[in-house]
Amino acid sequence: MTETTFKQSKTEQPLDKLTVLIVDDTPENIDVLVASLSDEYTIKVALNGMKALSIASLSPRPDLILLDVMMPEMDGYDVCERLKSNPVTANIPVIFVTAKHDIKDEEKGLSLGAVDYIIKPISPPIVRARVRTHLALYDQNRQLQKKVDERTKALQASQLRIIHHLGRAVEFKDNETGAHVIRMSHYARMIAQEYSGNEEWVNQIFQAAPMHDVGKIGISDAILLKPGKLTPEEWEKMKLHTVYGGEIFSEDDDPMLQIAKTIALTHHEKWDGSGYPNGLKGEEIPLEGRIVAIADVLDALMSKRPYKEPWTLDDSLTYIEENSGSHFDPNLVPILKNLRSQIVSIRQQYPDREKDLISK
Repeated sequence: MTETTFKQSKTEQPLDKLTVLIVDDTPENIDVLVASLSDEYTIKVALNGMKALSIASLSPRPDLILLDVMMPEMDGYDVCERLKSNPVTANIPVIFVTAKHDIKDEEKGLSLGAVDYIIKPISPPIVRARVRTHLALYDQNRQLQKKVDERTKALQASQLRIIHHLGRAVEFKDNETGAHVIRMSHYARMIAQEYSGNEEWVNQIFQAAPMHDVGKIGISDAILLKPGKLTPEEWEKMKLHTVYGGEIFSEDDDPMLQIAKTIALTHHEKWDGSGYPNGLKGEEIPLEGRIVAIADVLDALMSKRPYKEPWTLDDSLTYIEENSGSHFDPNLVPILKNLRSQIVSIRQQYPDREKDLISK
């Protein structure tokens, strides 16, 4: 008996057959299990624990594993524990098939994550019935998880669209137009990805960034839409949009909305402490706020406004570099050098309603 896929004579196995991996160091035991199951399933065989772990981790992975306990070097309990600790193989159902018949042995096997425990000598009809039952349950669980994943993705996509619409609604109230919130959220995600790589945190920043200026709904149109320079008193009122934004999310404990609160409140703080609303300095400013500060200014510089023409990408990056250590976090600014092509791509993908004015 070799450690391979078992094939009956030279007959090709149907492609839709489920695969069962049999792990046992005794060829006679394997032969009995193969004879019991090979009519219904594609059979793979491993004579030891290390080979079993290797086969189980390869694609296509087995749909179920029949695992002996008493094997040299690595026993079945160790194999099961390693299978369940590996995300790649953790969901594969394991059935112990063993001569160890003490109730404590069975309890140990099940506690390690096995779905069943069959005592040798085996009864072929019982083995077939148990395998069939657990494969059916495994398939049902996979289909259910697939539906849950699809629904979760749909809800996340819907949530992100709502967030973008909310951000755009603020833009319509302000003098900013177009896809600013979409572009700057992509820039924020790219900077966060380069800096950290923590996908969950990166995605939360991406989802929260479009709401950075949501507090502007609390600022009067007379200030927001004023064509000329604001008076000192008006400017102080304008600064309050950061506070209003923080208050909007203050009573929600959702992790993403807590990041939205942090971003809304701190994206106008400056590295040297000259920003607002609280004059935070350096790393007193939350990292999310420091990231969005760069993303927000970068897109604003490259966008046309009633009071300015769009800047080129080169000029915008030069401005940010010149203000590294004063306005912007000097640890984040160098990241932009690696993102030039992605920035251009985002500008092209999400242009303002007017012709995209970016200059390369």
